[in-house]
Amino acid sequence: MTTELNTLNRFLAAARPSATYKVIDRVAARRTSGASIISLSAGEPDFDTPEHVRDAGIAAIKSGQTRYTQVAGLRALREGIAQKFERENELVVDWQDTLVCNGGKQVIFNALAATLNEGDEVIIPAPYWVSYPEIVQLCGGASVIVPCTAATGFKLTPDDLHSAITSKTRWLLLNSPSNPTGAVYSRSELQALTEVLLAHPQVLVLSDDIYEHLIFDDLQFVTIAQVEPRLRERVLTMNGVSKAYAMTGWRIGYGTGPRWLIDAMEKLQGQQTSGASSISQHAALAALTGPQDFILHSRSAFQRRRDRVVEQLNQAPGLHCLVPQGAFYAFASCEGLIGKTTRSGTYLDGDEAVVNALLDEAGVATVHGSAFGLSPYIRIAYALDDKSLARACDAIGDFCVNLER
Repeated sequence: MTTELNTLNRFLAAARPSATYKVIDRVAARRTSGASIISLSAGEPDFDTPEHVRDAGIAAIKSGQTRYTQVAGLRALREGIAQKFERENELVVDWQDTLVCNGGKQVIFNALAATLNEGDEVIIPAPYWVSYPEIVQLCGGASVIVPCTAATGFKLTPDDLHSAITSKTRWLLLNSPSNPTGAVYSRSELQALTEVLLAHPQVLVLSDDIYEHLIFDDLQFVTIAQVEPRLRERVLTMNGVSKAYAMTGWRIGYGTGPRWLIDAMEKLQGQQTSGASSISQHAALAALTGPQDFILHSRSAFQRRRDRVVEQLNQAPGLHCLVPQGAFYAFASCEGLIGKTTRSGTYLDGDEAVVNALLDEAGVATVHGSAFGLSPYIRIAYALDDKSLARACDAIGDFCVNLER
């Protein structure tokens, strides 16, 4: 072990860099060297932030709203968040039971850092967002990964949840719609999970609802605290403006939960980053309380893209993709490609090899499923214009057709 590693916090030393950002860095390096790359790796809407939201940010700057805010966020924004939860999720909460953070990731980090002691367990259904296990690791906890295969629609079952719970279990992390699979839990599926959770009062639940508004085929979104009010005192419901309003760079996430937890998270944030950007908070308030037609427009576009991408992926030999119900990701099995060789002679011994070959030989950037806890799969983010998506899918199809056994 090097001297540098010897000086690092041991939890940080054991954590891994984000696989998604590693791919993004590779794409940037390839483009710098002159390569033409279509990137399907980043989980970021390609639309501009709605105009009225941008205007609110500009107005905040011009009116001098550029100073520190309260650690937990502007009261007006927290009131708007409370109204959003009541209007859209049937959760009647006091504005003081909300917290504004520097992005959704900080909501998760604050919650786990405020509650985990070394050895505490966090149940994470796989496939999972790449940061979940690393945040648990950084907070001194232990991830209990529960594989959820295509046979269950990539969703956690009550039996598997029951089997994963121990006396050390502190949290269950749920993400619906899911990154990376696009899976959406129905009301009945969540209700079945709550029956298990009610029997284990030591288990907290973090409901990551960041893709709430990106849900297709007229499905109804529900969140676990809405489904089972008896769990309300154990649930942190997390959301943000990044995905729904194309505001990834504004860095505003928020959550609601029991007052003791919100207070603890605020205390931690006060010693960490303090409040979120004042300008971004004013913009987020405009997003949550202003016109919502942007959501309908983007949802329609993403559903159209989903239909085309899934159709083309399923036409490529060696790939198979379930139809995602939400978010903007397709999670395609590449099992039929494993063991084959590319035209340049690269042997595909796993999904990471497939992803690397797609980038190097087809000029298409994706992310390997093993980074999300389930292989062999590739994750494709279809948050890209229709023309580029068509070119990317054609390139993927040609790549698959030209593989040799």
